[in-house]
Amino acid sequence: MKTPKIDKDKCIACGLCPSIGAGTFRMNEDNTKAEVYDPAGDEEAMVQMAIDSCPTQAISWEE
Repeated sequence: MKTPKIDKDKCIACGLCPSIGAGTFRMNEDNTKAEVYDPAGDEEAMVQMAIDSCPTQAISWEE
């Protein structure tokens, strides 16, 4: 099963991924980085849209 992964070193906390895939992504408590909180929270197409939209390419699929 593919699951999304965020590279914390590349994340700039722009908030785009949770705005696209709110079921999968959220900003961590101090709002400095995004995180995956439910890998199955959104359809794969929505997660892929968040991956494609990430300005720093911080999100990828992990097998």
